[in-house]
Amino acid sequence: MPLYMDIHELHDADAEAIAEAHAADVAVQAKYGVEYVKYWFNQERGKVFCLCRAPNAEAAARVHQESHGLVAERIIEVSPELAEAFLGGSETAARGAVRLVGDGGQDTAIRTVLFTDIVDSTTLTQHVGDAAAVEMIAFHDTVVRNALTLTQGREVKHTGDGIMASFTSADAAVRCAARIQSTLVTAPYECDGMRLRVRAGAAAGEPVERHHDLFGSTVQLAARLCSAAQPEEILVSESVADLCANRDVFQDRGLLTLKGFDHPQHAAAVDWRRVVRAAGGGSIPS
Repeated sequence: MPLYMDIHELHDADAEAIAEAHAADVAVQAKYGVEYVKYWFNQERGKVFCLCRAPNAEAAARVHQESHGLVAERIIEVSPELAEAFLGGSETAARGAVRLVGDGGQDTAIRTVLFTDIVDSTTLTQHVGDAAAVEMIAFHDTVVRNALTLTQGREVKHTGDGIMASFTSADAAVRCAARIQSTLVTAPYECDGMRLRVRAGAAAGEPVERHHDLFGSTVQLAARLCSAAQPEEILVSESVADLCANRDVFQDRGLLTLKGFDHPQHAAAVDWRRVVRAAGGGSIPS
């Protein structure tokens, strides 16, 4: 049965009211062949995101309509695999609310999406040959996946010459990207005079946005920022910088004109050497 996510804008609701609304959904859902699985509540922004299995979006909406009348602003069909990759890694409370693993705090469903990209991968392959290029990509993958493990990131997919990942914490995403760059600088991988270098980009957002796709705008922005970054640079959106505890590690890059966006996007570069030093990573070559 298809999986759907919807968004409600409920600016006056509290956690108890949302829990009661979810319970009301569960009480009538069988009538429409629907299963409301869990929900995320962002009280600060007044938004609720519900995940359900349903024969169609109309059936999901009818459950809300009958149980409490809080009809969703948007309902989109989502891939179960992508939903798990982006939003997994949390715990579901007995009443359906999703909470963060570890501190048990409310999971707001905001995710930071990180892209890595091997610089000049086509040129690199032509120069060193297919077999050596495969080894260099494998080294990149190992470095990135090790960093993801250490920062609680989740790999969403491999892009061929990079990796897309998801984080519940913007700070963790920045630390991950910084660790990747630090590793590739302090322990460089070289082949036939070619050194593996990576660029990275990150953006943060909610699961249901202006595009009819799971994290559509966030993914697009993170990918464009990655493409705009210089070798060994990390570019992040304004939303990522706003979510991070330490704003001193960001250097303003102003407004960037990015393909696919109607308006220039504010971006910042991460002083990743400073991030690594703050985490106890020692000195890093300039």
